[in-house]
Amino acid sequence: EAGEVPNLAKGAPRAGSLVARLSYAVGHFLNDLCASMWFTYLLLYLHSVLAYSSRGAGLLLLLGQVADGLCTPLVGYEADRAAGCCARYGPRKAWHLVGTVCVLLSFPFIFSPCLGCGATTPEWAALIYYGPFIVIFQFGWAATQIAHLSLIPELVTNDHEKVELTALRYAFTVVANITVYGTAWLLLHLQGSPHMGPTQEVSDQLGVQDVPVFRNLSLLVVGIGAIFSLLFHLGTREWRQPRLEEPDEHSPLLTPVARPLLLWKDWLREPAFYQVGLLYMSTRLIVNLSQTYMAMYLTYSLKLPKKFIASIPLVMYLSGFFSSLLMKPINKWIGRNLTYFTGLLVILAFSAWVALANELGLAVYVVAVLLGAGCATILVTSLAMTADLIGPHTHSGAFVYGAMSFSDRAGGGAGFPAVWGSPRGPTQPAGPPPAPSSDLCCTACVAFYHWVMVVVTGGVGVAATLTLCSLLVWPIRLRSWDPGTQS
Repeated sequence: EAGEVPNLAKGAPRAGSLVARLSYAVGHFLNDLCASMWFTYLLLYLHSVLAYSSRGAGLLLLLGQVADGLCTPLVGYEADRAAGCCARYGPRKAWHLVGTVCVLLSFPFIFSPCLGCGATTPEWAALIYYGPFIVIFQFGWAATQIAHLSLIPELVTNDHEKVELTALRYAFTVVANITVYGTAWLLLHLQGSPHMGPTQEVSDQLGVQDVPVFRNLSLLVVGIGAIFSLLFHLGTREWRQPRLEEPDEHSPLLTPVARPLLLWKDWLREPAFYQVGLLYMSTRLIVNLSQTYMAMYLTYSLKLPKKFIASIPLVMYLSGFFSSLLMKPINKWIGRNLTYFTGLLVILAFSAWVALANELGLAVYVVAVLLGAGCATILVTSLAMTADLIGPHTHSGAFVYGAMSFSDRAGGGAGFPAVWGSPRGPTQPAGPPPAPSSDLCCTACVAFYHWVMVVVTGGVGVAATLTLCSLLVWPIRLRSWDPGTQS
């Protein structure tokens, strides 16, 4: 019948169809590919390849965070309001399509040289050129992310199935990062292969000669991502529940008892909303900031050749991939909170190791494994906790995910521009261990990125532990909202 709520089990991932689960899981693949390049390589590209100042590079990164932070709650609110629109296609999928188009059209310009700029073009003019592309990209990225996340409680209702779907989604996130870093390593390797003998040291340093590497990488990213986005739209069916209309003078006096809606303003009165928000913000700060500053740490603090900016993140995400496959059984065995705490312990171990060791050597691969496994564990678990918070209230789920992402961007906005304060930003990219006459980075700069990695993992990890303790005392539950009191 027209007013009947469709059975969510039909055609949804919970029905056991591997194709349905995979088609949903690849829906964020384009975003993940772009995010991997954005967080890992943007600062290095702008500063070491295009030779912009560290302040200018940090300003563009901050612009992206602000644009994303403003767009996420607005997109979440509008996606929930559009619940009655696009009934045949699905409002979440419609927003996902809009976001995908924006990302595809804007992202390649960010990692390409400024069109029309020359040697005499002032830096501020080039920064203005990149601004609109960054804003469009961040709007599209936010629309795609919120639409995709808000589909989880629409498609599955069982707690363990939410973890499974989230873990599968994160597994493709890891595959996306592996794709980016593997391709980057291959492009850098092919570029450096003709350079042998005395020119080898020059080829190991980032510079303007690497512009084609990043431009080709961005084109491959949008090409591969477009294919996976198409698979998502072809294979995922969004079930929509009918909107409950406000009563008017034509409404019958007696109507069947229905569950009252939990509106966006009702979430703001829920303590659990803020608990999960703080935990999600801490999680994203650890994951995003460590990903952003890892390349700077490898290049300027450890003075490793440029091929390590691809190989070390690759090791991190291979570790994260295998860890994500264990999320469902671990959650069943020890529960959400202990699983998250286990991931935090691994991250704190990484932080302590980096803090105590100025030289890592081959141990840099071991710490990369620790960081990758820990980040995968806390990210998958925090997303599952967010789905637990939403529960059956899927009609306002997009707002919740938007608010969570806003908290992430608000916190990250204070952390990313820390590069501005780096003492005497390096004037040249780092190569292999330099000769005594090479002035690649001052001593204070080496220590700066070293301690940034410690703070963004260990310091934020301690804050996440305190938030987790509040969830142990007051578990995730809607307390102030009582359906019996709603009119």
